[in-house]
Amino acid sequence: MNAVRASAFKMRIQGKSYNEINTALGVPKSTLSGWFSNMVLSDTAEARLKARVVRGTRHAFLKRNKMQTKHAEARAKLSQGEGKKRIKKLNNNDLLLIGAALYWAEGYKRLKIREGKERMDHKIGFVNADGQMIFIFIRFLQEVLKVPTDRIRVNMRLYPHINEAEALSYWMNVTRLPKQQFWKTTYPISSASKKIRPFNRLPWGTLQIEVCDTKKFHHILGLIEGVKAKL
Repeated sequence: MNAVRASAFKMRIQGKSYNEINTALGVPKSTLSGWFSNMVLSDTAEARLKARVVRGTRHAFLKRNKMQTKHAEARAKLSQGEGKKRIKKLNNNDLLLIGAALYWAEGYKRLKIREGKERMDHKIGFVNADGQMIFIFIRFLQEVLKVPTDRIRVNMRLYPHINEAEALSYWMNVTRLPKQQFWKTTYPISSASKKIRPFNRLPWGTLQIEVCDTKKFHHILGLIEGVKAKL
């Protein structure tokens, strides 16, 4: 026992913690507390113990944050799964409401005015970077508004660094429209936008959808007013 105690004292003088001594020698921490109650440690030993406490605190903090992140991710996944289950198969009326809401949020709605008078020709205009949103809006045009597919025109708006051929392949796959319905690509990104947006935020740029049909343009505006009236 004297040899064990002597080893324990030697380790403590070196600045070893109770946990380290307990692990090495098997002496209970309560016993070590009694042995070392009146011991005065050197500045070097004290500094080592304090540094170990700091490291232990930092490790515990990081471990706790990691666990909290895992729990948060699990809760998010569960909530998303519950939300997904609430959506059933979409019918034509669902698609009508989705299309109206999308156009309300992202579509071109301002009436053309010239010399103080409203012009009689208006076109449907919708721009977005989300491929699935573009796809469902085209479905809305085709299935709800009965727009002939060959009357839908699209225009890619790209960043200078985006490969045009790759972007065209991506948007043709999304829209399921032939190449001849794609207008000339434009690069309308301003220098101000470049400064405030991440360089790779929109990997495929945005796609503008246009349909030259004044009657259907006003019909969409009516759908939006109908949605507002039912809120």
